[in-house]
Order: sequence, then C-alpha cells, then structure tokens
Amino acid sequence: MLKLIIVFLLLSFSLSAEDKVMDNIPNKNITIEQLDELFKNIPDNDQWDLSKPLLWGYFFTDNEPNKLELVKPKLQSMGYKIVGIFQAEKEEESDADLFYLHIEKPEIHNSKSLDKRNDEFYIFAHQNGLDSYDGMDVGLVAQ
Repeated sequence: MLKLIIVFLLLSFSLSAEDKVMDNIPNKNITIEQLDELFKNIPDNDQWDLSKPLLWGYFFTDNEPNKLELVKPKLQSMGYKIVGIFQAEKEEESDADLFYLHIEKPEIHNSKSLDKRNDEFYIFAHQNGLDSYDGMDVGLVAQ
C-alpha cells in the first residue's frame, strides 16, 4: 500500500511540474480535443494509413529571422529536416514582419503522441526565445 501511495505521489508531482511549465508558456492553443478531431477525420477524408509514418510538418514563428536561423541546428540534431524560413504575407503594409520556420519529419502519431510533441515544441519555442510554436500539418511521405 505504501509503495502505491509513493508511486501516486511521484506521478502527481511529475504531472504537476509539467502542468506548471505548460501553464507559463504563452500561445498554447492546440487542444487534445482538436487533435482527436484531426485523427478522427484523417482516415475518413484521405484514406491514409495511420499505422505508417506520415510526413509531419511543424512551424515556429518570430519577427526576427535570425532567431529562427539560430534554432535550425538544434532541430536538425533532433532529426528534423529544415524546409525553410518564409516571410508571412502581410494583411496591412504597416504590419510587423513575421517569419515562419518550417521543419518536417516522417513520424507515426496519434492524438496523444502529437499533443506531447506539440507540448515539446511549445516549450522549445519558449526556451529559445521564439515568438511561438504555431502548429503542424501532415501529408503523405513521398515515395
């Protein structure tokens, strides 16, 4: 019984510590419910096999492209391919410049694993002083 209580306390502390980190990260806006919906619709709409790797693209933003350049080697060392840095189109000429860093990697995900990956990228963006982790897209791996 004591072991069970200790394990429960350790799990509670771990979850609490992770929740506190995530609570302090701005712009966490992709919910597990949205990911559940995404995964519910992938097989219906596209006939993709979710048991095989799909090409997952991830996006970071910043107003300074140099900050995005600085994180490229870190992401490459994590196994991600750099697609490029792109400037977003402005709605108004007076809008500030916004740049996207697009990376990709073939991976197998479900809503829980993708939620975890998103959390890792929210933390990565925060720790590296980027404006945001902006989300992901998915496609078929080129044959």
